[in-house]
Amino acid sequence: MSKHGTWTVVFPDETIIKRTGEFNINTALGYKCGGTDFWMQSKFSNLHAIQFTDDNLDNDQVEFKDHSPNGTYDSSVYGDFQQFIDLWDAKHLSVLQEDWDNNNVFDAQGNQETTEQKITRLGARPTTYTS
Repeated sequence: MSKHGTWTVVFPDETIIKRTGEFNINTALGYKCGGTDFWMQSKFSNLHAIQFTDDNLDNDQVEFKDHSPNGTYDSSVYGDFQQFIDLWDAKHLSVLQEDWDNNNVFDAQGNQETTEQKITRLGARPTTYTS
């Protein structure tokens, strides 16, 4: 594919990459969002990758496994693209939560900070993330 969408979905790798919002072409962040039956749906059986721009132009590209010419993303066939964004958001939230959980400070005596101290330092533990 010659295009860089704001979102890229790579089906063989079960990977979703975000290049929008706080991430751009240089700081794109991808996650393997596998391990579910989601990727095994028959409507995805011939998809290799999607470059999605969500700019109200008909230029979102779909690359097929059978090497037929690239097509356009058709939500009536593949479903609303939000399904991929939701998977990415859930994975990103779990990473943010894990980072928060593992970001601990200890004093000179080896005592870990209290939850209240941690919240003061880092803010509350993330409970939601929406792209």
